[in-house]
Amino acid sequence: MTLSPFDFELRTRIVSGEGVSAQVGELARELGGQRALLVTDAGIVMAGHAEKAQAALERSDVACAVFDTVQENPTTDDIDACVAAARLIDADILIALGGGSAIDTAKGANFLLTNGRRMADYRGDGKATQEMLPLIAIPTTAGTGSEVQRFALISDAETHQKMACGDVKATPRIALLDPELTVSCPRSVTANAGIDALAHAVETAVTRTANPVSQMYSREAYRLIAPHLPQVLRDPDDLKVRGAMLLGATFAGLAIENSMLGAAHAAANPLTARFGVVHGQAVAVMLVHIVRFNAEIPAVKSAYEELAGSVSNLLAVIEKNIDDAELPVSLSVFGIVEADIPALAVSAAEQWTAAHNPRPVSVTDFEALYRKALMR
Repeated sequence: MTLSPFDFELRTRIVSGEGVSAQVGELARELGGQRALLVTDAGIVMAGHAEKAQAALERSDVACAVFDTVQENPTTDDIDACVAAARLIDADILIALGGGSAIDTAKGANFLLTNGRRMADYRGDGKATQEMLPLIAIPTTAGTGSEVQRFALISDAETHQKMACGDVKATPRIALLDPELTVSCPRSVTANAGIDALAHAVETAVTRTANPVSQMYSREAYRLIAPHLPQVLRDPDDLKVRGAMLLGATFAGLAIENSMLGAAHAAANPLTARFGVVHGQAVAVMLVHIVRFNAEIPAVKSAYEELAGSVSNLLAVIEKNIDDAELPVSLSVFGIVEADIPALAVSAAEQWTAAHNPRPVSVTDFEALYRKALMR
């Protein structure tokens, strides 16, 4: 067996368990925080989670202001608004409470608060020169794994193109994994986030940059997510299952941090940008086709077998999870037609994750993959 080289450093302290979000105040104080901006969305406010977090911060003598206008797929305009809110209180710590969009918004704002310039200047990795504010991430969905990653996905407000802006300094200092916060998550969000997390486990296991560390996290993420997503959809109040999903999504996030993603996400992003397809649905409709495409490479087939026993079993598990999640399996559901495929394929080939796919994937390949998803 050939062991790929790697450089691994766990940059995020992970605190996991029922009720651990109540520790946010004391943990913020440990990081030197005195004036916190709580970055969240209206749904989290309505669920009462933001009020509890604010109270916990204030009990620890951390002043707290709330920015609650986070949008799904945050844009550069959203980042600018968050920066303005942080500057208004001279924030010295950021608390992200919500799904991946809230965490990405806080990360994006952190770039501009500490390093200035525009969001587009940080597209890529490692372009920040100054240290950033400490960030505590409290995910309320089991999906993106953004709570342990250095990248923020921000859309350009004018072009709608997604920009991956990353730097090790943007990685959250602490991730609080509290399954109690995910119970209020709507079923559709739980389903979409769960399929996204499952795709993370599957894709990271086979990328060109996969290594022993990333594959360890991929396997454990798959073990936690694959059997528990159907369970949490059947019994959303089961905190043990919720906890397994949340930890699995975080492990998948650590796998991404050490391995990156592949062609399924490259194919999904243009569907969201051009047709407004929810990210989890976009990934779901493409994933099985990418797995079949990649499995034609013997080494990749072996990696899939290590993950799930066999490629056929892996495909069956993915399809069962998508079926249980009641997600579409055809692009036609979203109004996409044959004439849309060439432009989608060009955009997919330009996505940063495409380069990490274990099998080279050309524009022509993406066209064929989209057609399979259209005809299904």
